[in-house]
Amino acid sequence: MNSTIWLALALVLVLEGLGPMLFPRLWRRMVLSMTQLPETILRRFGGGLVVAGCVIYYMLRKTIG
Repeated sequence: MNSTIWLALALVLVLEGLGPMLFPRLWRRMVLSMTQLPETILRRFGGGLVVAGCVIYYMLRKTIG
């Protein structure tokens, strides 16, 4: 696999781990509240994150080379 992908995965793991590490109660409350959301809202949220990630990736690849 490309080293850029491994670096991106490492960064995602670090960022995802900050929530439960620094704010465990708030993180747990957020996760519990997300379980109450309808599936359509969760799908839209997930789709938005995927699109944002692709746009950022595209912009960085174009800028960096």
